[in-house]
Amino acid sequence: QVQLVESGGGLVQPGGSLRLSCAASGFTFGDYHMTWVRQAPGKGLEWISSINGGGRTTTYADSVKGRFTISRDNANNTLYLQMNSLKPEDTASYYCEKGGIYVPRGDARGPGTQVTVSS
Repeated sequence: QVQLVESGGGLVQPGGSLRLSCAASGFTFGDYHMTWVRQAPGKGLEWISSINGGGRTTTYADSVKGRFTISRDNANNTLYLQMNSLKPEDTASYYCEKGGIYVPRGDARGPGTQVTVSS
C-alpha cells in the first residue's frame, strides 16, 4: 500500500533553513504528482507546493514563493522541500501528499514532520 514518511523537521531560528524529505513506497513514484501541505496549530491544511511526475513543473503558494523549493529524486522515490529564509509563520506540521497522474492533489499523506521557527 502507499506509504509516505516525512523527515527533516526541527527547531530553527528565523532566517534559517531546513530541508524536508519524504520517502515514498507502494506506488510507481515517478508517475505521480507530489505535493507538500502544512497545518499550523488551530488552522486548516494549507497547500504549499506541487511537482509533476517528471519533476519539470513546479508550483508554489504565494506565501512561500521564492523561499521554498520543491524537488524529487525518482530513482530513490524521495520528495524534498528546501525551505530558506524561514519565518515564525512557517511553523506547522508539514505533510507530503501523493497526487494523481494528471492532478497535483490526492488523499494519501504521511504522518508529518514538525517545523518550528522561533528565536
